[in-house]
Amino acid sequence: MIEPDLTRLFAPRSVALVGATDHPSNFGGRVFRAMLNFGYLGKIYPVNTRLKDIYGLTCFPSIDDVPETPDHVGIIVSVERVFDVLAQCAARGVPFVTVYTAGFAETATAEGCARQARLVAIARASGMRIMGPNCNGVINFVDGFAMTSTGAIGGPRRPAGNVGVVSHSGGLGQITVMWRAQMSGLGVSYEASCGNEADLDTLDFARFMLRSPCTDIVLMAIESFKDGAKLEAVAREALEREKPIVVLKLGRTAAGSRAAASHTGAIAGVDDIYEAAFRQYGMLRVNTCNELYETAILLRNRRWPTGRRVASVAATGGNIVHVADMGADQGLSWPEYTPQTQAVLGGLLPGYGSSILNPSDLTSLATGEPAMFARALEAIADDPNIDAIAPLFSFVSRSQIEAGAEFIRACRKPAAMIWIGGCTDDAHPTADELVASGIPVYRDALPCLRSIRAAADFGERVEIRRQGKDIAQRPAGIAIESARARIATVSGWLGEREAKQVLAEYGFPVTREGLARSADEAVRHAAQLGVRVALKIDSPDIVHKTDAGAVRLDLDTGDHVRQAFDDIMQAATRARPDAHLNGVLVQEMVPRGVEMILGVVRDPVFGPVVAVGFGGIHVEVLRDIRYRIAPTTVDEARAMLAELRGAKLLDGVRGTPPRDIECLCDLIVRLSWFAHDLREQVVEVDINPLVVFERGAGARVVDALIVVAQRADGPQVAQPTRDGRAAPPPGAST
Repeated sequence: MIEPDLTRLFAPRSVALVGATDHPSNFGGRVFRAMLNFGYLGKIYPVNTRLKDIYGLTCFPSIDDVPETPDHVGIIVSVERVFDVLAQCAARGVPFVTVYTAGFAETATAEGCARQARLVAIARASGMRIMGPNCNGVINFVDGFAMTSTGAIGGPRRPAGNVGVVSHSGGLGQITVMWRAQMSGLGVSYEASCGNEADLDTLDFARFMLRSPCTDIVLMAIESFKDGAKLEAVAREALEREKPIVVLKLGRTAAGSRAAASHTGAIAGVDDIYEAAFRQYGMLRVNTCNELYETAILLRNRRWPTGRRVASVAATGGNIVHVADMGADQGLSWPEYTPQTQAVLGGLLPGYGSSILNPSDLTSLATGEPAMFARALEAIADDPNIDAIAPLFSFVSRSQIEAGAEFIRACRKPAAMIWIGGCTDDAHPTADELVASGIPVYRDALPCLRSIRAAADFGERVEIRRQGKDIAQRPAGIAIESARARIATVSGWLGEREAKQVLAEYGFPVTREGLARSADEAVRHAAQLGVRVALKIDSPDIVHKTDAGAVRLDLDTGDHVRQAFDDIMQAATRARPDAHLNGVLVQEMVPRGVEMILGVVRDPVFGPVVAVGFGGIHVEVLRDIRYRIAPTTVDEARAMLAELRGAKLLDGVRGTPPRDIECLCDLIVRLSWFAHDLREQVVEVDINPLVVFERGAGARVVDALIVVAQRADGPQVAQPTRDGRAAPPPGAST
């Protein structure tokens, strides 16, 4: 559909509320009263069949009777009446409707889902855009319009700011995020509580806010996204505009996913894949509602550190130790000051010598002359080794805290204040007052340093985007049509031998091997290979060959090969008497290396996803796997490896040599393009193990499996399941 311009949804020239009432505790009464109290200056048309007027405004029996076509209509009626009202709105040419009524897909019933499908059909047929259902509307602090039931906007309207808020839930988005953000001193531009997002979704609202000159950062509390490609497009726009999207993804756990399904009908995706998408697209993920608005305190100013090197000063040694620990936990570094900075600080602190540490204990300065403390801060901020600064204040006078705030405001580098105490001689300013004036102030070191890390991360993604390094480049040596032709006739899955042949078309190095249908043929293949060999059963019905006892390794004589062939055939027959046995694969033994797993899964939101982790038989236990949406870049592949808990194994440990990381990154990228190019045909890929050799020596695919989508014109082959008889997602072992 065409991207919607939501201007008239947020700032209508006229609005009608169907179900408006004068009853203060009724939902329609709360929404109507909130609209009046918020200071909306446009025309308001209450629609109620029983009342003549509400608070002096004439009531109309239906939308048909309203004297003009409203820009925005709110619907608060029984679920049975919703469709009659929608039909009237469509007939009048109403551009925007908000359906507050529940009873749709969030019920997880056939009836509720059918209602929601009918609502979507009306939107598509009429061109009318619908917010909700089962939602709590919008709040526009910029233009003074609110159509919502929340008590979070009671009292005088708060000043508009530059923070946008989008959520599925009204209670969470409007109270736990928006209201608490305002209590911390932040100003909000727009808030949208989207409910079931049957038509307009959270990304439509986020995009509107990104494009508004009144919004510099968007906070999202979401249960799921519906469209991965749309998410990528909106995230790219955020990077191009240098307006961060900070996201709290709800439903990370099994319990949370169940709650999400019952709340808005959302189906929470695999959290690891969401995590990958957020990293890849430059969205900043947080884990709590507090972190959402705490991050905005710094990032709303849109100043990005050029690195993660931070400085801090304090008047107490204990706090310095605490700050140092917190920064290290967030992946920040505390570099040494340059000799020039040391000289300046040494002149201000003659008793300290020339080795002042970072973070710095400046007790004597902080408790003495404020001007000298300010000079110390300026010297540290000017240090080329420092990317951001976060001075810590405890109990200080009003003049000192105001001087500190002025330093933060004027600092040429990103800066934030950690203020753990209060004013010794005045009740003002308070921390929230300073935040309201634009100063990033935090009451604890952790949220401050966490926000600095987020700012650095976002700045890095902005620079990557600016340089075009986030655009995946197709590697050379890829034969798309040959690979497609190899799997075109398959319905079900490709076992090891066929899967390797397909992967070789994309430049994957695979083991030399041959298929033997007799013991004599196995001996001949082994002799031709001329090295120690491994024997494995080749059967479309046996995926976990090790579990079936159908693998023999490190065979070096003809007699051993002959005996292994017979043993494997017998073991396979015992494990699966009904299995079709193609024969036994005779394969070269590869040199020792680090066993990795590469894989592909097809996600319902994001499409093909590539995975990498440490492989072998323990992969399902260790679960050390990272994901990216396909296709991906070499830099993202390198980042995936760095995120693995066992990453140091690739660098070489305990006397082992470094591994060929460049080759491994290249293969990750190749697999991501394979997944992207054949996304309509390939459901899953499992390469396990991929043995990675010493630096410069490459890697080798030892075992692989490809799950192919069912062909409509072919035999219906049982798709691999996860019960050990077929392919799991990346993580299967031979």
